Amino acid sequence: MKKDITIYDIARELKLSAATVSRGLKNSKVINAYTKKRILEKAEELGYRHNTFASNLRKQKSHTIGVLLHELNSNFITSVLAGIENVTTNAGYDIIITHSAEDYNKEAANLINLFHKRVDGVIASLSFNTKSLDHFKLFFEKKIPVVFFDRVDEHSDNTHVIIDNYKSGYVATQHLIEQGCKKIVTLTASLKRNVYAQRHAGYTDALYDAGIPYDKQLVLIKDLTEKSALEAAHEILKMWPIPDGLFVTNDFIAAVCMQELKNNGLRIPQDIAIVGFNNDSISKIIEPQLTTINYPGKDMGEIAARSLIHHLKGTGNIAATNRIIIKSDLIVRGSSSKKGKN
Repeated sequence: MKKDITIYDIARELKLSAATVSRGLKNSKVINAYTKKRILEKAEELGYRHNTFASNLRKQKSHTIGVLLHELNSNFITSVLAGIENVTTNAGYDIIITHSAEDYNKEAANLINLFHKRVDGVIASLSFNTKSLDHFKLFFEKKIPVVFFDRVDEHSDNTHVIIDNYKSGYVATQHLIEQGCKKIVTLTASLKRNVYAQRHAGYTDALYDAGIPYDKQLVLIKDLTEKSALEAAHEILKMWPIPDGLFVTNDFIAAVCMQELKNNGLRIPQDIAIVGFNNDSISKIIEPQLTTINYPGKDMGEIAARSLIHHLKGTGNIAATNRIIIKSDLIVRGSSSKKGKN
């Protein structure tokens, strides 16, 4: 292999000291502009690469943040990542992205990998079947900060960034009730995970407050895949009488389910009014457009990253506010407007 170019090679070529070259590469103010220009041009000519790894070892900092996701294939996660990347780039940090594919064992393995890569901190969203934070102990014991978002353990003292999932579930169901719906199905994911448990609690309480009996047969718990959405649509079609309302805790699944119901002759919203969740781009593409809960993923990513960066730079205390709630609201569109409300 060709030998890496060092600051000593540049110094020898320019007949300067290694210290001068080092300062020039770091854009030090003590080096004049002409000398800096010579140093940078010679570095580029020789193919010099800064040894970030060695520098980080000396500083005991990697300037890298680990991002642990429960999935990658969603508009919500993409928008969260955009928010994280916006903040971390401006702060001079790189990110390493890992995802658990909704599996605890993979989540734990990814955490060990991030730990050995010496990340300065972690931003994490938990998988469906994660039951505790024991696998984060490596970070907690070393006082490496961790900020959780969306899928969190709300009983822990760790900083987490969320929306009010209970209120969102209540508002979505209440809207369907206001449209005249009396038999409302909810299509959701594992109630062991905080976000779905709380949305379900909101759904349950909205029914109770309206005097509508809770029917567990109307609660369809799926894995939020396209296949499960199609299965749910066919389960709804077999119910009698056909439900007149549907609250789905994910826009993509709502769109797939809605299309299958339409393919089987149901009119939306006349026969069944539908509300989704997330305000993904698909909600504006389908016909009719999908009523949904706006879930500002980019804001969530920016707030989680900013909280972590403030702690790493010593400008904030990560334990000062361990619960950050982002505003969310209902966007009413054609899929639920039985009474012509928009």
